[in-house]
Amino acid sequence: MLQAMTERLIDDVRNGGSIPAQRLDVVLNSISPIARDIKAYEFLSGSGEPLPPHEPGAYIDLHLVDGLVRSYSLIPSSDVSPGAYTIAVKRDPASRGGSRYIHDKFRVGDHVSISAPRNNFRLNESADHSVFFAGGIGITPIWNMIRRLESIKRGWTLFYSCRTRAEMAFAEELQDNNNAHLYFDDENQGVPPDIGQVVAKLPKDRHLYCCGPAPMLGAFEVATESWPNPQIHIERFVAKYEPLRAGGFTVYLARSKQEIFVAEGQTILETLLDEGVDVDCSCEAGICGTCVQRVISGIPEHKDSFLSPEQAAENDLIVICCSGSKSERLVLDL
Repeated sequence: MLQAMTERLIDDVRNGGSIPAQRLDVVLNSISPIARDIKAYEFLSGSGEPLPPHEPGAYIDLHLVDGLVRSYSLIPSSDVSPGAYTIAVKRDPASRGGSRYIHDKFRVGDHVSISAPRNNFRLNESADHSVFFAGGIGITPIWNMIRRLESIKRGWTLFYSCRTRAEMAFAEELQDNNNAHLYFDDENQGVPPDIGQVVAKLPKDRHLYCCGPAPMLGAFEVATESWPNPQIHIERFVAKYEPLRAGGFTVYLARSKQEIFVAEGQTILETLLDEGVDVDCSCEAGICGTCVQRVISGIPEHKDSFLSPEQAAENDLIVICCSGSKSERLVLDL
């Protein structure tokens, strides 16, 4: 359902619409520790209306203080609150404000503004067997997928790496499961799996999923480059590329008839916001797709992780928070 929803949203942008930035009011119902420096936060509807359904791999944006927006994958909620949204947040020592604020400031009973669930990391439930690679907090979207596969009696294998056993989310649930291969940096036998060797031995009908730190994602991409693209699934918590700030081109907004110069050192999104243009945005890292716009003319220079290679090759869409222009003038349907 969510895959079809995302495809419809992309089609809407191509047909002159935009991806709506729907906001939901939720109430923090519980906070519970699940590993060292990782807590689960369970939210219930603040309005009393049921929260929109979601599928494994989905995430929500939390709108925090001073315009700070952070995205977190949804994990299974407790049986006591089946209609809740639950996220797992790791306190990051290098936090730019998101995880630190949530750990230090959130209290049960707080009202929080969130986005409706979105999904760029979809589980193919028709596959007979799925193989997962997770690193650290990258287990969160995958844990939801594993629970779903077990409920529909589909096969799965997990390769899960973490710095220490104490920091591994869901370790207790996975440690005695023969489908799970756990690796810890601080233990003698905790050498991370050689993703290339693992992938090379897999039957080519498998669907493969990876979520974790950049080195793991890079190794996974290299190991799977010869695999059919529909069978390879990657979720990023950080951008693959730095936002493009080369500037030196003009953006023309066809609807409002504004011509705006993008200077060196700025992204298209930053420039438009500075000029007072009302544009929806969220992650500002090219991951969520909230700021996707339709290109009427000109050639985008894509630096996002949202559009598929096939969608990017069409050059009729651009993620303006991070992408630029190969042409001197870019005309957007704005």
